[in-house]
Amino acid sequence: MRIALWQTPHPSAGDVAAALHRLQDAAARAAVQGAHWLVTPEMALTGYLIAPEHLAALAEPADGPLAQAVAAIARRHRLGIAYGWPERHPDGAKPWNAVQAIGPDGLRLAVHRKVHLFGAADRARFTAGEAVAAPFEWGGWRIGLLICFDVEQPSAVRTLVRQGAQLILAPTANMLPYDDAPCLTLPRLAAESRVAIAYANACGAEGDTHYGGLSRLVGPDGRVVAAARRGEALLIADSPD
Repeated sequence: MRIALWQTPHPSAGDVAAALHRLQDAAARAAVQGAHWLVTPEMALTGYLIAPEHLAALAEPADGPLAQAVAAIARRHRLGIAYGWPERHPDGAKPWNAVQAIGPDGLRLAVHRKVHLFGAADRARFTAGEAVAAPFEWGGWRIGLLICFDVEQPSAVRTLVRQGAQLILAPTANMLPYDDAPCLTLPRLAAESRVAIAYANACGAEGDTHYGGLSRLVGPDGRVVAAARRGEALLIADSPD
């Protein structure tokens, strides 16, 4: 399977329209290179460390206008998209930090809500998910979803592998100085559980927070198949079976 990892800054001040325009461009470039799936960073469509009340105002349900816009992009370019956005909580609580997988036909395949919130900034903005979402079937693969700190947890990775996952798509907003996550933790967990991991990180900055980039595809033997550097990139790589 050919995967595109979109390493990009978060949109300025929650500019969703600009984020969708840039996603459209990334999807077009990925499709030309034969990608089957495009993975965005965590909270790619709204921004991440923006004011909690602003983030909550941008939150939408899994079938909301953002999902419909992404589905249209997926259909237009005939590739799946796994994207991060704030999912509205029906009880009025803080939104979930979520990733949704939409297939090339525009159909919604799976939603995962971040279980392992990272630090006070995450807890100020989000409600923790209750469990790792089950893998979904696509093109003869079983594919799991995790978000950032989730994919650093051996228990989360093992849960997906026990359910048959061969590949994990992981939208991420890993900041400096935590390069140990992509460089050390991911290869170790991939090799221990015999699963490929596609890790799409943010780059650039939000306020005083600087994201580390280093997006990568890691094979089930722990080998790094392809890796980006610090700046903006659209990384295209074939996942080993």
